[in-house]
Amino acid sequence: MSHPHPELTAPPALPDNGLRVVALGGLGEVGRNMAVLETKGRLLVIDCGVLFPEDHHPGVDLILPDFSYIEDRLDDIEAIVLTHGHEDHIGAVPYLLRLKGDIPLIGSTLTLALVEAKLKEHRIRPYTLAVKEGQRERLGVFDLEFVAVNHSIPDALAVFVRTDAGTLLHTGDFKMDQLPLDGRLTDLRAFARLGEEGVDLFLTDSTNADVPGFTTPELEIAPAIDKVFRHAERRIIVACFSSHVHRVQQVLDAAEKAGRKVAMVGRSMVRNMGIAAELGYLKVPDGILIDIKKIDSLRDDELVLICTGSQGEPMAALSRMANREHRIDVGPGDTVLLASSLIPGNENAVYRIINGLMRLGATVVHKGNAKVHVSGHASAGELLYCYNIVKPRNVLPVHGEWRHMYANAQLAIQSGVPERGVVLAEDGVVVDLVDGVAEVTGVVDVGYVYVDGSSVGGADEALLKDRRILRDEGFITCVVVLDAATGKIASGPEITARGFVEDEEIFQQVIPKVERAIEEAVANGVRDDQQLQQVVRRTVGSWVGGKIRRRPMIIPVVLQA
Repeated sequence: MSHPHPELTAPPALPDNGLRVVALGGLGEVGRNMAVLETKGRLLVIDCGVLFPEDHHPGVDLILPDFSYIEDRLDDIEAIVLTHGHEDHIGAVPYLLRLKGDIPLIGSTLTLALVEAKLKEHRIRPYTLAVKEGQRERLGVFDLEFVAVNHSIPDALAVFVRTDAGTLLHTGDFKMDQLPLDGRLTDLRAFARLGEEGVDLFLTDSTNADVPGFTTPELEIAPAIDKVFRHAERRIIVACFSSHVHRVQQVLDAAEKAGRKVAMVGRSMVRNMGIAAELGYLKVPDGILIDIKKIDSLRDDELVLICTGSQGEPMAALSRMANREHRIDVGPGDTVLLASSLIPGNENAVYRIINGLMRLGATVVHKGNAKVHVSGHASAGELLYCYNIVKPRNVLPVHGEWRHMYANAQLAIQSGVPERGVVLAEDGVVVDLVDGVAEVTGVVDVGYVYVDGSSVGGADEALLKDRRILRDEGFITCVVVLDAATGKIASGPEITARGFVEDEEIFQQVIPKVERAIEEAVANGVRDDQQLQQVVRRTVGSWVGGKIRRRPMIIPVVLQA
């Protein structure tokens, strides 16, 4: 099994008979999925998604893949292929198309409809090509064939890529639900046919690779949702992803049985479900939907609200309800149903919301206490089936944290893939397929690109570090005015502290230390403001660290008048 290692350097030139794969996101993380394929000087992008920020990304709205690897080669891109319509696969498309707006987008009807709605908000009119399972398209040096796969959103596709350098099968996100709500199975017959033709490199979804057995069919959660609806006393508030069409369908069906009306809450939920209903992917019972503005005309036991916020996103509807910052006032008798899994890293935020809602008196039903969610990803048993059907020559696990990809790699080896043909890589690691052999050949610089308000890429790790210090440690300002002629202190030091439990008077103790340090520095010929500011910073920092056991942000200001 091939591993990336810190000694990796820039990759060599790609041979004419080579196929290169570089992930700009999605390897070693759950989200930000984006792979770049290259052969004969041409590029193909598969997916272009976002990663949602965690607690250690204060102030960040979204995290994008780093496009710098392809920024100078945008004219070489044949197309962006989108496997399905979840944000972690399409959310960064507007930011890539800002760089070059005429890169063609290829995907299924629903996927393109969802991404086109996003692009409309960015005032981008894309070139699109809608495809469906079984369809083949030639794009320059890339010959693409699309395969139906089952996922937690309709119309998901795997993509088989034929090139002169070899073949590649990318599953996208998938599972093998044998009782799918929409009747659309993962096409294992197509997988087998492609396996017979020969799959040189198999990129497989790793998200559930460490979960034994088989993923539960969507159909099996309907009784649990019905039970929630039967026992709810007042309103039912359902939180799920704004693109989870299957889950919304189950909620609509349960609401119809219970005689309740449904209102969608949140712009993305209203937009996406409107698109799904218009295209026929969501079957909305007649008369069941009502506008959010009309909910006050119904009794509480006649109402269901479907909203976003199942991952604890601070600005989503459910978070604002838990914090009493939303027009919907949650209280005793209300039932909140969290109908999504926990994305790794979001656990604390979700449990904060659960606690907040329960404190308000609501009953909270979630995956931990009821069978109200099933995963959209293949578990270990399903992945083994795929390996045995496809019989790939080489495997590159994708989509998941390191533990997920490692588990996926072990499954590949157990199924008979030669250990040297199983490649574990991280974002930026270059994998070349040459003469049927895949191996790591180098690394390119990729990092996190932060969307911070209207700024894209302006925030960096240094800024986030400052924000974390401000959040966790507080800050101290120290202002000193020196006589420009003599160098003696004319005013100050004045100290202001924020974010400390200690009384502000305690900071008076450091003033004599600052005075002595400045006097010594001036006596030694230091008159530069910046150097004197460093003297103040070190003096205050040393005292605060020893006295209060904190490492706050220290902002020294030295003026000469």
